[in-house]
Amino acid sequence: MKKFFLLSMFVSMALTVLNAQDVKATTENIDGPKIEFSEQEHNYGTLQKGGDGNCEFVFTNNGNEPLILSNVKASCGCTVPTWTKEPIMPGQKGSIKVRYNTNNIGAFTKTITVTSNAVDSPRIVLKIRGKVEQ
Repeated sequence: MKKFFLLSMFVSMALTVLNAQDVKATTENIDGPKIEFSEQEHNYGTLQKGGDGNCEFVFTNNGNEPLILSNVKASCGCTVPTWTKEPIMPGQKGSIKVRYNTNNIGAFTKTITVTSNAVDSPRIVLKIRGKVEQ
């Protein structure tokens, strides 16, 4: 009985692993919009108070249907994102521009959550970081 139980556990685990590999292979072939960022984190380094707190995240629609960003939200009010509002056609690029308020002195790490209709990753978190000195 013990051998039967161990054998059935082994077979069950093997089938689970094989099934997981099949699912991964098929998700790469799913139709729809796919979003890919050139970078997902921007490091400002050291900025002076009142300095340029602007950066831009560029992305590409690598899918075969239009990509729509439904919401882009910063983790706090000191970070203001603006983004491409119209649908991004397959193969085209879009951008999210971020402005950080550099009147806040000290180190910072902020996130920007991007929500879209992308089939591969409908929610992506971008990061900005740096340090503002007097």
